[in-house]
Amino acid sequence: MMGFRTPVSAAAFAAAYDAVLAQWPVPVDALDVPTAYGTTRVHVCGTPDGTPLVLLHGGGATSTAWFANVAELGKHHRIHAVDLLGDAGRSVADGKAIGGVGDLMAWQDELFDHLGVENAHLCGHSYGAWIALHYAIHSPRVHSLALLDPTGCFTRWNPRYLLRALPMLLRPTPRRTRDFLLWEAGGTGIDPALLELQARGAEFKTAKVITRPNPDPSRLTVPMLVLAAGKSKAHNPDRLIAQARRLVPDVQTAVLPGVGHHALPTENAARLNEILADFFARVRP
Repeated sequence: MMGFRTPVSAAAFAAAYDAVLAQWPVPVDALDVPTAYGTTRVHVCGTPDGTPLVLLHGGGATSTAWFANVAELGKHHRIHAVDLLGDAGRSVADGKAIGGVGDLMAWQDELFDHLGVENAHLCGHSYGAWIALHYAIHSPRVHSLALLDPTGCFTRWNPRYLLRALPMLLRPTPRRTRDFLLWEAGGTGIDPALLELQARGAEFKTAKVITRPNPDPSRLTVPMLVLAAGKSKAHNPDRLIAQARRLVPDVQTAVLPGVGHHALPTENAARLNEILADFFARVRP
């Protein structure tokens, strides 16, 4: 795998990736989609003629992280779970560099073109939610938007979270990543296989992460759900919901109690799936 420090670390990540993917309870097709920015891995499953549902994972989690959601959500949707380009995973950033939000949007446009997606529900977690909100503002092909504990969209990062993350960010190692994720989960639970995958991804040299400018939620014109992780240390979940309601008066909101930021979308997945399925059903094209 390109981007890893050593062949050993690449092999360890590949094994961890396959272990999480093996938890998917439904048949899945792995597509490698060519774009000007590189080849993007997309895992496709669910009802063949269902409304497309595009899933964007949080940083370091990969598309495999949706294993607890795809069976339920796939009953009525054709799911496209994307490995973010430039992050650890099976997408390969060997094309034009993504230097800003404009490139991120162009990459997503190409992805939707190649997948034949013209009218889709879009759901993102954490950084994936940040990209998803930008794209929902940018593209008329997004029919509705679900944001799971979004970062950089409504509230600032918790300084304590950033301080605790600093050693991992400055010098990432599997141990530091594992320790940080367990600290953030705070005993609320995090899937062991997914934890191992994210720890092994620490040895991947990620591309430049685009974090500015933040999206403007008030510009959104499609139905939106904002779901907060009740035990998130990334930001204050109550403030997140309050800000979402202030900026988007008709937003639908929910709180998933007892779940940390990085434990989404696997912990308390039954309730999460219920909320998402109900939201998408209400805004069906």
